[in-house]
Amino acid sequence: MTVDVEGLRREVWSHFGELQNVFLATADGDQPRLRPVTLMRLGDRLFFATGAGDAKVKQIRSNMKVEFCLLLEKGASKGTVRAECLAKIVTDLAVKSELYNKVPFMKEFWSSPEDKTYTLIGLTPKGFEYMPIGSMQATKIKP
Repeated sequence: MTVDVEGLRREVWSHFGELQNVFLATADGDQPRLRPVTLMRLGDRLFFATGAGDAKVKQIRSNMKVEFCLLLEKGASKGTVRAECLAKIVTDLAVKSELYNKVPFMKEFWSSPEDKTYTLIGLTPKGFEYMPIGSMQATKIKP
């Protein structure tokens, strides 16, 4: 059986809206750390915002390899998109400003895009593991 990788890749990306809640895993030494974050999509790029002093920022500075999991649901059926990513702290003020001005909740936490406590993390997927809704079979896909 031939797998339509390009079709699966498009299907995976179709599950990402402008905002979605995901579970993000980082490494704290040899201990994984998992927490919910709001994943933001801007075109074909993925980001999340956090406080500069948060533990995940320190963990990403030490190890930029992260993974997130997006739970897919339709009625009682479930699926997942898991992504292995490289995380990078975004310093480009234009990108930080665009997301700050586009995402309403940002203003609840930070005074401006220049706020020193506002940290934007960009995620570059290195691979996906996709289990479509209602399936029990996951497929690995390169981005």
